[in-house]
Amino acid sequence: MVDKRVGPTTLPSDDKSFDERVLFVNRVARVVKGGRRFRFQALVVAGDHAGQVGMGVSKGADVMAAITKATNTAKKNLLKVPIRGGTLTHEVEAKVSGSNILLKPAAPGTGLIAGGVVRTVLEVAGYENVLSKSLGSNNKVNTAYATLLALTRMTTPDKWVTRKNQQPKTKPKKKVVK
Repeated sequence: MVDKRVGPTTLPSDDKSFDERVLFVNRVARVVKGGRRFRFQALVVAGDHAGQVGMGVSKGADVMAAITKATNTAKKNLLKVPIRGGTLTHEVEAKVSGSNILLKPAAPGTGLIAGGVVRTVLEVAGYENVLSKSLGSNNKVNTAYATLLALTRMTTPDKWVTRKNQQPKTKPKKKVVK
C-alpha cells in the first residue's frame, strides 16, 4: 500500500507535478589552515499551483548538489494553504527575524503585486491576485520563511467567527425579588 500523505516525514512521488524554482544560490566560505573552503547554499521553493507549497534551504559541495538537496527538503516540507478565487482569504502579516511581510487579497485582474522571493512563492502556491509589501530586512531566506508563515496563518472562511456561525446568545433570566 502506498502512503500518499504530504507532510514532513513523507516524500511525494517523483511525478513532475511540482514546479520547482531556485530562488537564490549563495557561495559560503570557511577559513581553514590551508586557505578557504567554498560550499554553496541554495534556496528552492516547490509547489503544485493548487495550494501546496514548500521551501528548502540546503548546502552542498557544488551548486547542483545544493539545489538537489534543497529541492528534496522543499518537497518534504509541503504546506497546504487556502486559496479562494485565486486570492487570499483575508489580509495577513508575518515576521521572521528582520523580515516583515504584509499580504492582502486583491480583486480579479489585479495580478501579483509582489517582488522577488514573495512573488515566486505566491506563484508556485497558485495565487493569481495578491497585493504585498515587504517591510524590514530584504534577506531572501528570511523573506521566504516570513511569506510561508503568513500563508499558514490564514484561515478558511468556514472557520471565521461570524454572526451566521455563532450560536444565539441567551440572556440569563433575572430573579425578581419582592
